[in-house]
Amino acid sequence: MKTVVLKIDAINPDLRKILLAANFIKEGKLVAFPTETVYGLGVDALNAQAVTAIFKAKNRPFDNPPIVHVSRISDVHRLVDEIPFNARVLIKRFWPGPLTLIFRRSRIVPDVTVAGLDTIAVRMPRQNVALALIKKSNCPIAAPSANLSGKPSPTAASHVLEDLNGKIDMILDAGPTTIGVESTVLDLTVDPPQILRPGGTTLEALKAALGKVELSSAVTAEKPVTLEKARSPGILHKHYSPNAEVVLIEGESSRVIKKIMELNRNYRDEGRRVGILCTSEIQKQVDADLVKAFGSKNDLESIAHSLFRLLREFDSEGTNVILVQGLSTKGLGLAIMNRLRKASGYKIVKV
Repeated sequence: MKTVVLKIDAINPDLRKILLAANFIKEGKLVAFPTETVYGLGVDALNAQAVTAIFKAKNRPFDNPPIVHVSRISDVHRLVDEIPFNARVLIKRFWPGPLTLIFRRSRIVPDVTVAGLDTIAVRMPRQNVALALIKKSNCPIAAPSANLSGKPSPTAASHVLEDLNGKIDMILDAGPTTIGVESTVLDLTVDPPQILRPGGTTLEALKAALGKVELSSAVTAEKPVTLEKARSPGILHKHYSPNAEVVLIEGESSRVIKKIMELNRNYRDEGRRVGILCTSEIQKQVDADLVKAFGSKNDLESIAHSLFRLLREFDSEGTNVILVQGLSTKGLGLAIMNRLRKASGYKIVKV
């Protein structure tokens, strides 16, 4: 298969390119496209054969349900059993945007699209290319992240090409995504609503809108979670991981610096090439074969934006081990730390 790459303006997408990609979707083909969070790999959510092809292209386990993307509220009515009042509140406040809501599914949704569950995850992206593609495809689009399963999520078309060249039909290249971590997934089939995956919409914002919101045990887990079934992407399986071993060091800044340097010496004595990923505040206080700052500890938006790109860069530059400084879990930090803990395979050092 030849993967076609079409460069497209993120703000004012060329309608001819959108129509070409939409025709691919209608034909059951696989199209990678940008959202505000990460690049997604999209197909018609109601075409079971096409959805199956996504799992195969990504080497994605079939018990890991993709998120279904819509451009109109009328699409939600088709996909779900009912839209409860709290969902209407959230849709009005946060859509389009990085918030995925879990509803009871309707009968028109193929089993493969929801991994055999009785629920469905739905969101409306806040990105012009994505919205235009969904509208012109005239169908809801099932779209997990456009990467090989388990690898760092793609925040640029080059990441998609690196993982899936020759395995998918088209990539719409609109440049880097803006947020950089996936959407928050909120389960509305339980009371109180429960965050299954933290992301671009913060816990604090959801509490302000709804009052009581709980965190799933999987969100703050510091060891692998055992669940019979996953109601959301990013729970059951290893995710976000580069080829290099990732070690997450959590604690007070001066102690983190000391532990990073100790681990760096140990790994280098073993002949391993070591990378350090840290805040700009401590970048000049640590040393290794490769040191990268993902931003200031006071600018979590910048850290989220650069996180997956930098993990991929460490791989491309030949590091064997990446020592990562832990962050606060307030605001967007909850999503960032969730990704880092999973990327490390829960190899966490507390200091």
